[in-house]
Amino acid sequence: MSSISTSSISTSSISTTEAGPTPAEPVSGLPAGLTFLFAVSVAIAVLGLFASQSLIGLIGPAFDFSASEAGFVTTLTLLGYASGLFLLVPLADIVENRRLIVATLAVEAIALAAVACAPTPALFLAACYVCGVAASAIQMLVPAAAQLSSPTHRGRVVGNVMSGLMIGILVSRPAASLVAEVAGWRWFYGGLAVLVAVLAAILAFVIPRRQPAGAVSYAWLIGSLWTILRQEPVLRRRAAYQALCMGAFGVFWTSVALRLAQAPFGLGQTGIALFAFAGAAGAVVAPLAGRAGDKGRTRGATLLAHLAVIGAMVLAEIGGDFLARGASPGTFHGALATLVAAAVLLDLGVVGDQTLGRRAINLLQPEARGRVNGLFTGLFFIGTSTGAGLSGFAWVYAGWPGICAVGAAFGVAALVTFLTEQAGGGASRG
Repeated sequence: MSSISTSSISTSSISTTEAGPTPAEPVSGLPAGLTFLFAVSVAIAVLGLFASQSLIGLIGPAFDFSASEAGFVTTLTLLGYASGLFLLVPLADIVENRRLIVATLAVEAIALAAVACAPTPALFLAACYVCGVAASAIQMLVPAAAQLSSPTHRGRVVGNVMSGLMIGILVSRPAASLVAEVAGWRWFYGGLAVLVAVLAAILAFVIPRRQPAGAVSYAWLIGSLWTILRQEPVLRRRAAYQALCMGAFGVFWTSVALRLAQAPFGLGQTGIALFAFAGAAGAVVAPLAGRAGDKGRTRGATLLAHLAVIGAMVLAEIGGDFLARGASPGTFHGALATLVAAAVLLDLGVVGDQTLGRRAINLLQPEARGRVNGLFTGLFFIGTSTGAGLSGFAWVYAGWPGICAVGAAFGVAALVTFLTEQAGGGASRG
């Protein structure tokens, strides 16, 4: 095995307490109740990560931010998340997992409370960054769930947990909008702080302890990230697929609210929120994708996921442009239904590919599971950011057809990359 695998960290010596001796690779599936708790946990932890995208119009005036400064709120939060992925999540390979997860969630709760109460712009922005860093607890929970499940059930468990994660991502924006409309944006962050604090308290008593064996320095741990990436082609391949799929995801969801606010739709904040809730239905594919991976159908399921991303952008063009052009404010329902179908299909493809990818990478180096998950998420996060960034240019210069074209290009690139790997003998066995 690789030099990382033969390092002083050995999976055979991973120990657990309070739940009796447990081998490095469990022989049974994770209990349904605990799987559900992990899914709910990641859904709650991710809510604060993207919520500011729908609250910028309210946050900006509260701190006298200019348009460009207001946009920096979400960017700073996501930069914090990226920092946590590369610098904090790897600690899961050397620090007792339950303590690390609970402590990180506690910091997130404090940061969310600071966001809700911040009296000055500087404190508000600092709290947003820390909130993003602490939200990386999500990527400690996913590998922890994978570690507690057997290899034969791992895809199903990861898929179920991923359902919670994607539902949280998709629901965060409309939930923030609805709460802000009723009580104000500060109440959203304050309420979320309470939820995360309660979650941390529950997890402190429920999830089993897991102490990775061996002792290495933090500097060695971070330095090993490049070694792992170089050694694991499955990690590089699955990260590339998901980065391209998330590029399409970022393009669509960053811009669709702008299209829905225009004629003939003319939707307000509540209508756009309901549209986003409808799109969250795509998260149901995660458990199915996980089961497909468990049954050895990763290659076929990956192909379908990429085709779904491309098909979704075609539907988005039909609903948002072709059908909308001939519709009036009273006859746009067919166009709107087509856009909803596009949103659901896009989420099916993106969630399916990500679930298959997470299953594959969690079968790699068990002793480096925290680092592997941090690398995977951090790398495809680049695709999300790229898609969101390109959406502004596409919207300004080409409108909704430009958005759909860029999204489709990401999907085609994912498909071509997948087929090229197949043709070159690098089949997606992961």
